[in-house]
Amino acid sequence: MNAPPVPAPSFAMTGQGNAVQAANTIREGVLNEVRKAVVGQDEALELMLCGLIAGGHVLLEGVPGVAKTLMAKALARSVSADFKRIQFTPDLMPSDILGTSVFDLKTQSFVLVRGPIFTDLLLADEINRAPAKTQSALLEAMQERSVSLEGRHIVLSPLFTVFATQNPVESEGTYPLPEAQLDRFLFKIEVGYPAPEEEDAILASVHRGFDAGDLARAGVGAAVAKDGLMSARAALNEVTVEPPVLGYIRKLVSATRTSTRIRLGAGPRAGVHLLLAAKALAALRGRNFVTPDDIRFLAGPVLKHRLLLSPDAELDGATPGDVLREVVQSVEVPR
Repeated sequence: MNAPPVPAPSFAMTGQGNAVQAANTIREGVLNEVRKAVVGQDEALELMLCGLIAGGHVLLEGVPGVAKTLMAKALARSVSADFKRIQFTPDLMPSDILGTSVFDLKTQSFVLVRGPIFTDLLLADEINRAPAKTQSALLEAMQERSVSLEGRHIVLSPLFTVFATQNPVESEGTYPLPEAQLDRFLFKIEVGYPAPEEEDAILASVHRGFDAGDLARAGVGAAVAKDGLMSARAALNEVTVEPPVLGYIRKLVSATRTSTRIRLGAGPRAGVHLLLAAKALAALRGRNFVTPDDIRFLAGPVLKHRLLLSPDAELDGATPGDVLREVVQSVEVPR
């Protein structure tokens, strides 16, 4: 049995600039804790934390065994968040996620049993294996942050965030997410193989007795209390975005709609997500302003999964990432 996490520090955030400073402190503390269990993947971890601060959901795509689940579990533990996991399968029903009414023989009445969606951080493992009806139930809750269950409207946790995973190399028994549902995700993060030295460190860690199922033994603790993490979202209100940078966001998103190599470009929600993510990233890195470099860094995770390539681009073997890089290079960077 895992030992209970050590009580985490909570951060007071009153006064100009304090929220940004606290967000930066949270970033360093969370990354230090998660690194006790996860080797490498610093960029993916920073983006996951960025999504959590920005209030957006994250899609993790990578082959099996690259620590997608471990990252989500360790991140949840480091921010003192309740964590639940759903393994998606073709026979998973919406009630398996949301909950249902069960007849209680003692009280001779129906009792509402809440499903795993009632948590802070939810790992939707292999989300593309569930049928459309079940995917829709989850994605509706992601958008509304509430659930209609047995005639009752129930609000989800204010911290509610979904980390969904999918395997890019398997298609048998899967139900790919439609474009409209992919658009609900703030980020799509591609989780790749570790570098050779990182893989050596993983093997050495397992040899010494590391167990991914026992994060307490690995020393992963809480870097921030849950209320401190919620307060860190106030940092977004302290981050300024100059008009030229706002215009840069709009021009980047618009350029995806006019490129001849893109059949369907990013919509207005993509611009909103890019803005919120950039403000969260700036705060986590200890700045109260957004730079064009923030926008360029986040353009891939925010925009790639929202693009449909033209037939000519697909015939050329181009990927959404390739085309998006061309688009980003074509838009003038504000000085």
